[in-house]
Amino acid sequence: MRRMVAETRLHPADFILPAFVREGVSEPVPIGAMPGVVQHTRDSLKKAAAEAVAAGVSGIMLFGVPEESKKDALGTPGTDPDGILQVALRDVRAEVGDDLLVMSDLCLDETTDHGHCGVLDAEGRVDNDATLERYAEMAQVQADAGAHVVGPSGMMDGQIGVVRDALDQIGREDVAILAYTAKYASAFYGPFREAVGSSLQGDRKTYQQDPGNVRESLRELALDLEEGADMVMVKPAGPYLDILARVADAVDVPVAAYQISGEYSMIEAAAERGWIDRDRAIMEALTGIRRAGARNILTYWATEAAQKLKDQ
Repeated sequence: MRRMVAETRLHPADFILPAFVREGVSEPVPIGAMPGVVQHTRDSLKKAAAEAVAAGVSGIMLFGVPEESKKDALGTPGTDPDGILQVALRDVRAEVGDDLLVMSDLCLDETTDHGHCGVLDAEGRVDNDATLERYAEMAQVQADAGAHVVGPSGMMDGQIGVVRDALDQIGREDVAILAYTAKYASAFYGPFREAVGSSLQGDRKTYQQDPGNVRESLRELALDLEEGADMVMVKPAGPYLDILARVADAVDVPVAAYQISGEYSMIEAAAERGWIDRDRAIMEALTGIRRAGARNILTYWATEAAQKLKDQ
């Protein structure tokens, strides 16, 4: 009876798997703060993509981790056709073709030696307009490498419009944009910094949103839609379910939410200590995000959760 009258259901197609690929490693590297998650090699990433397809997952969002010596102030590996992210995009497309939406993180934070999401000016501040020029080039390089979807995540003003124009200029109207619309300056990103080998100095409060603000997110939403976003996202997910619900009620485009590293790690850590039932907690958290209005959920449990749903 409960199953028959359930108002919210999860489906494998709801999920997108975030995955990290690290340059110069011969074996997957475990991420200490995220038990069960690794920095992939090129080969292990292809295997993970194939497993996601088999489980019925809709997409995979790729994050590249270049060698430390290759990082610089401009994030050059992000626009190098042979940079690790672009190589990984080609690898995954060759492995799964169009059976999985191959998505790419469009941001500079993994490739800059200062760890910020943009180019810095002479005073060490993020230069919004100079950063947009880099994003435009990144969008074109990622599209050429095989991305079906690009995810501009740097929270620069005007980034969606610039990326859309850059893609259209090279005839890639078919590449969709998943806009990181409401991305908050959150404490829950901590484990992710290890996952991408972040070199961050300082914080990102000048361009990510204030956790106390709601209307600011709705302004960002209106701008992203006006600039041509195909899908919009709220990040983090769990602590911002109210924002997610407001966004979902306001738009007629698909809405995604990113269940970020800190959300993942808290459940894994509590389960490891026997404080909660791991499997039930995972599915309850994902159901809550879906119930709040997310059409798609980026989660590190994507393949595992999808397989459990298929096995039910």
